[in-house]
Amino acid sequence: MKDLTQEEWQKAIDNEANVEILDVRTQEEWDEGYIPSATLIDIHQPQEFMDAVNQLDKSKEYYIYCRSGGRSAQACQILDQMGFENTYNLQGGFSNWEGAKKKD
Repeated sequence: MKDLTQEEWQKAIDNEANVEILDVRTQEEWDEGYIPSATLIDIHQPQEFMDAVNQLDKSKEYYIYCRSGGRSAQACQILDQMGFENTYNLQGGFSNWEGAKKKD
């Protein structure tokens, strides 16, 4: 796991081809807005979270965020323990995100 600033995160997701963005917040938080191209996998739903993670391609790079950076750091650690080699945590999370945002 590597913690990235917003600038590092934005540059990486703009320039990397093998990137997946994971939002580990709750559905309610997601409904308030999210980073475009993100996939919601709520870490507070442990069984669903693990089921979803087990379906992920370990060869990709995973950029993971939550509201403030704590849950996403935990998610990165879980993925790292499962053999994922490229996990990146957004420092400050979505609450400090100044990049593009989307709502359904």
